[in-house]
Amino acid sequence: MEEFLFYVKLGLNHVLDFGAYDHILFLSALAVPFTFKYWKRVVILATIFTIAHCTSLALSVYEIATVDVGLIEFLIPVTILLTALFNFAYVYKEALNVGLFLHVLGTAFFGLIHGFGFSNYFKMLMAEEEDKITPLLGFATGIELSQVTIILVVLAIAYVVLNFLKVKRSIFIAVASILIIIITIPLLIATFPM
Repeated sequence: MEEFLFYVKLGLNHVLDFGAYDHILFLSALAVPFTFKYWKRVVILATIFTIAHCTSLALSVYEIATVDVGLIEFLIPVTILLTALFNFAYVYKEALNVGLFLHVLGTAFFGLIHGFGFSNYFKMLMAEEEDKITPLLGFATGIELSQVTIILVVLAIAYVVLNFLKVKRSIFIAVASILIIIITIPLLIATFPM
C-alpha cells in the first residue's frame, strides 16, 4: 500500500508541477470549451488521456516501445497548441455538435505523447521494481485525481466568467485558447528540433 501511495503522489506531482506546466496547459485547453453542464464529457476525455498516458509508460517500462525524447519534448507543446486551436470549433458550434470521435482520438493520441515524455524517468524509477502493475496503477490514480482537480478549477473559472461577468461563451473560449497558445509558443520554440 505504501508503494501504491508513493506512485499516487508521484502522479499528482507530475501533473500539478507548476515548473513543468505542460499538463496544466493541455488540460486547460481541453476543458475550456466545456461548462459544468458537460462535466462528464470532459472528465471522460481526461480519463482517456490518463489511460493513453499510462499505456505509453507501460510500453516503455516493459520495453515494448521507446521514442526519441527530443521529438517527444517538441510534440508535447504541439499537442497543447492543436488542442487550443481545436477549441475554435466550439466558438462556432455548440459543444455537442463538435466531432466527438475526433476529440476522443486526438486526446488519446496526445496522451500517448505526453506519457512518452515522462517514460524514461518513470522507467528508471521502476528498474528495481518486480511488480510493475501496482506502480502504474498508483501513478494513473494520481494523474486522474490531479486532472479532475484542474478540470474542476477551469470549469469553476468558466462558470464565474460566463455567469457572473456575463461574458459570451464563444468569447471566453476564444480568449482562453489564445492565452494558452501564447503561453505555448515559447515552449515550441525552446523544444524545436534543430
